[in-house]
Amino acid sequence: MRYDGYLLIFESDGSIRELLERWLTEAGYAVIAGDPENRDGPPAGEGTPRLVIANVSSPRGSQPFIQSLRAVYAAPILVLSGRFRRGLAESVEAARRLGVKRVLPKPFTRKELLSAVRKSLEAAG
Repeated sequence: MRYDGYLLIFESDGSIRELLERWLTEAGYAVIAGDPENRDGPPAGEGTPRLVIANVSSPRGSQPFIQSLRAVYAAPILVLSGRFRRGLAESVEAARRLGVKRVLPKPFTRKELLSAVRKSLEAAG
């Protein structure tokens, strides 16, 4: 089985992971979702994700996790985090510091998620 063109989600909260998977699948994306604690994901050599969506609990301690994702996947990274409630301006600076395409603060709506995914994919385009 080939997985080319999928979105890869790393989210430790099962209900949020299922919600993300449902929203993105309903929007027409192929999705593989896993738990970052277990580093679930497709087996090596099973295609390339178009985008990696990763939850980070603390942006300050997330560099090793982001670097491990970069070592495996060449795709752009969209970070989800509950630590950026101060607004999107703060999240733009955090994305720059982390070296990712963007940071989407939690909580977010379906519309905000789909917009962030679309913009991340367009920027990588």
